[in-house]
Order: sequence, then structure tokens, then C-alpha cells
Amino acid sequence: MTLTQALQQLKAAGSAQTRKTYARHGVGPKMFGVSYAVLGQLTKQIKRDHALALGLWASGWHDARVLATMIADPQQADAATLDAWVVGAESRPLAGAVAKLVAATASAEALAAKWCADPREYVAVAGWDVVAERALNSTLPDKKFAALLKTIERDLHGAQNHVRYAMNGALIAIGCRNAKLEKLAVAAAQRIGKVEVDHGETGCKTPDAAAYIAKTWARRAKKGKR
Repeated sequence: MTLTQALQQLKAAGSAQTRKTYARHGVGPKMFGVSYAVLGQLTKQIKRDHALALGLWASGWHDARVLATMIADPQQADAATLDAWVVGAESRPLAGAVAKLVAATASAEALAAKWCADPREYVAVAGWDVVAERALNSTLPDKKFAALLKTIERDLHGAQNHVRYAMNGALIAIGCRNAKLEKLAVAAAQRIGKVEVDHGETGCKTPDAAAYIAKTWARRAKKGKR
């Protein structure tokens, strides 16, 4: 699929209702309004196409950029490119999309450490989203995540709005990693207390980390996966 064809398909698949929904989540006006279901279908059709991903990102369209993160090759995505992409992620959804790609790359740990400490809100959001992804899907030693729990406990309440939500998500993910980290994460969540996040007009809510972790482990116990 060429860049022109991809952009034409995205434009044709957009809807006014989806644009309204995305706008409530902070997405800027340069969007087609393509649902994630359609983006998923396009991803299955295209599979991996790193050159196309670079072109889609360069187009500046939100939907094209999300699709770019889905079809980019993690093995070809170098740190410099990912740094540039995260700076261009000007909304919560796009920051999360970049993070999901980054979590599958060799640069994941280095970029997460740098981004979590970045003063730019959505860069930090992406950093903590990478932490959450890696907590659930990596073989990193527990001590790395135990150290991050201390950082979350220390810094969460003083972080920017969407960063607080991302840090809370990372806390939950770490607590769902294994039984040892579950105990540490729940204890940290209890000390942190209620996490306040302004979700605007989205209808989203901030989950109680301790309760969410407990429910996750209860479901796993029923399935015999604990």
C-alpha cells in the first residue's frame, strides 16, 4: 500500500462522531476520525511496513500517526526517531500509541527512563505507559519495578494531570506482574491514596489502584493462573 492510498483509505473511513470523541480526548483538528476497529483492520492488511509508517507519521494526521505506530517495525525504530515521534504526540491517545511501539523496541528501558523524567506532559505520559507495558510483558528483574514504585509513590501527586493517570496505570501494571510486586504495589497505592485526574468531558474515570490489582488477581485465581 502506498502512502497516498493509505491516506485516502483513512480519509474515507473517518466519521464526524469519532472526530467529536477524539476531540474530547484532546486530539487536535488534523484528524480524519477513524475508529480503532478500522485502524486494526488496516494494520492486519498492511502488516509491517516501516517505510510507510514513516510517511504516515510525517503526514501529521492523527489517525495516520496512530496507524504508523501499529505498522512500524520495532527492530527498525531507532531511538532518534522515537524521540521525535513522542515530541509530536500531542494528545493522550497518541502518546499511548507511541509507548506501545516503544515497549517492543531495544530502546524501551532507556527511553522510558528519560521520558518519565521529562517536563513535557505527554512525553512523560508515554514514558510511564512504556513502564506499564514492560511490567506486564518483559523479563526485567523485579528490582527495577520495585524502584519505580518508590518513584511513583514519591512523585505522583505532584505530577501533571495526565501524567498522574499514567503513573497510576504503571502502578497497577507493576502490581499485576507477580505476587511479590503485588504486595509492594498495593502498599504503595494505599499510602498514595486517592489519585485526582481531570478527565474533562470524556467520561473516563481513574481506577483505584489497590482495588484494581486485587480484582485482577482474583480473576486470575479463578482461572488458575496465580
